[in-house]
Amino acid sequence: MKVMIINGSPRPKGNTALALEEMSKVFREADIQTEIISIGNKNIRGCIACNSCKKTGVCIFNDEVNEMAGILKEADGLVIASPVYYGSANGTLISALDRLFYSCGCDLSMKVGASVVIARRGGLSSTFDELNKYFTISGMPVASSYYWNSVHGGLPGEASQDKEGMYVVRMLAKNMVFLMKSIALGKQEYGLPTIDKRETTSFIR
Repeated sequence: MKVMIINGSPRPKGNTALALEEMSKVFREADIQTEIISIGNKNIRGCIACNSCKKTGVCIFNDEVNEMAGILKEADGLVIASPVYYGSANGTLISALDRLFYSCGCDLSMKVGASVVIARRGGLSSTFDELNKYFTISGMPVASSYYWNSVHGGLPGEASQDKEGMYVVRMLAKNMVFLMKSIALGKQEYGLPTIDKRETTSFIR
């Protein structure tokens, strides 16, 4: 089994990376393969609503987003992590996620999702909610822990001092492992839920 991990911090070895390493230890112990992709310092532009991806199956901008799409198709789980900027996730990360989820073209239902947010002090809950919306619009079960998935740390390395935060992400990883393995067993025994023809409505008549 495999988990794709997106690190949205521009500091690949910062506090976000520390939280993700705590999760990765759990995945390795459970023989879950991980692939960490750091994009916070990449030059990734936002979606331009050209809908080219609906014809070609890939985003018109051939950058890290298309690479991530290929990995996501094969993954059983997805972790998205970001530092908090003005009560929101890293802008580069959001640009990448908008394009990834819209252009991926693969069925994301029953891939387990989890978000992790890191901040010196505030804005964690709003960023946590922001990232979870990508999962809940895509039919992805959202893994939870025993508090909201947040870790405190400002200066490099401080996240390791947040013992509760590290506990939260460690248990998050354990719950993800259980969910992914349970879903795999469910697929064998019962198959995936059938998806009805989608009905869409507009607020403008």
